[in-house]
Amino acid sequence: MATYAIGDVQGCFDELQALLARLDFDSRHDRLWFVGDLVNRGPQSLEVLRFVRDLGERAVTVLGNHDFHLLCVFEGHEKPRTGDTLDRVLDAPDARELVDWLRSRPLMHVERNYAMVHAGLLPQWTISMARALAEEVQRALAAPNYGEFLAHLYGGAPDHWDEALTGWDRLRVLVNAMTRMRFCTLEGRMNVRAKGREAPAGYLPWFEARPTRAEAAIVCGHWSTLGLKLTERLAVLDTGCVWGGALSALRLEDRALTQLPCARHRVPGED
Repeated sequence: MATYAIGDVQGCFDELQALLARLDFDSRHDRLWFVGDLVNRGPQSLEVLRFVRDLGERAVTVLGNHDFHLLCVFEGHEKPRTGDTLDRVLDAPDARELVDWLRSRPLMHVERNYAMVHAGLLPQWTISMARALAEEVQRALAAPNYGEFLAHLYGGAPDHWDEALTGWDRLRVLVNAMTRMRFCTLEGRMNVRAKGREAPAGYLPWFEARPTRAEAAIVCGHWSTLGLKLTERLAVLDTGCVWGGALSALRLEDRALTQLPCARHRVPGED
């Protein structure tokens, strides 16, 4: 039995299938961990969603910013953006089933010596604290009035964590940190707009801002301009498949890396 953590798929179904063939993936025994952003920008988001859903307990996926965008567009709380490739999902006869399955996915997954989140964690958060906070978002998504949460999801404020935060502001900070953040200050003030490799003045990559702790290694994606980054405590796996980079899989048992070169479905900077 092997567990493979896989970087941002973003609708690249053919590349995902080719990668799994290269891994000799056995759905009876092996498991897949997806770092989020199953959908959008690539051409086959519908096929990716159906495939991962049908894997059942053999697949774990956390929510990414593009996954949240699909939820918001489907429920009418956000308009489609230039470059979206979500129409086939939105028009599918099983769209409601797929959206309900997607919104039941966690924001963070912790198992054995690994913690998986799409973007990152603020320096103030231990793994156990972050997991508890992520469950607050999961409960909001499962609530009958979850559309109200989506209606208040977008925005960059507040830009830092405070335990005293309540309501939509509290949930928005949690989602921004775990699905959008690349840079923050040592005090945990986020910049969710910057996308490049270089930190804006006064900011650090979020993983450099975190203090050293004896805790689970973090597996994440989201940062294609950074690319692959593997350390003892970190695995950043978004290697830009949809941009013509590669789709990456890390076997968690021994940290063996497999990468599949990908066709370019989008031009970098086309967003």
